[in-house]
Amino acid sequence: MSSPPSEELTRLLHEWSNGHSDALPRLMELVYPELHRIAARHLSRERAGHTLQPTALVNEAYMRLAQQQPGKQWNDRTHFFAVAARVVRAVLVDHARARGAVKRGDGAVGVELAEAHASVAARPVDLLDLDAALVELEAMNAEQSRIVELRYFAGLSIDETAEALAISPSTVKRGWLAAKTWIRRRLDGDLAAP
Repeated sequence: MSSPPSEELTRLLHEWSNGHSDALPRLMELVYPELHRIAARHLSRERAGHTLQPTALVNEAYMRLAQQQPGKQWNDRTHFFAVAARVVRAVLVDHARARGAVKRGDGAVGVELAEAHASVAARPVDLLDLDAALVELEAMNAEQSRIVELRYFAGLSIDETAEALAISPSTVKRGWLAAKTWIRRRLDGDLAAP
């Protein structure tokens, strides 16, 4: 992930946490290019003719981030992008639901499982199915669900994910592989829904 200057970002996050509302616009100016890159990457996986554009996704994420409870403590840029990942996921899922994407293939996104199955190319997966699988995974293994969310929705590296979750990079790698394998099996129907 190309990153905004970490020290400036952390300073602005702390100012925002301490109630300085003027810090949020400066913060967003600093992180906007990275959020836009994340949004564009996710939307490039959507079906042709998708109506949500990267700028609209970033704007909606900004509005939701701005509504975070006053006094929320932000640790650093990794913490911010971890929260942003959850917000981006929520916006995408809400948009898919609003569009009535209930049948397989409508609103599909590509899920990169190449590391788990090197010889198998990623194929489109319905975003609502992916979200449901992540909810199921979270009930079974919250850490693996967070790893997927940080890696897939925020685009964090293995090391950044490890830092955000306060675990080792090797634990992230194992969790990422196990989670992707479980999700693929769940989406392929190899695992029964609870």
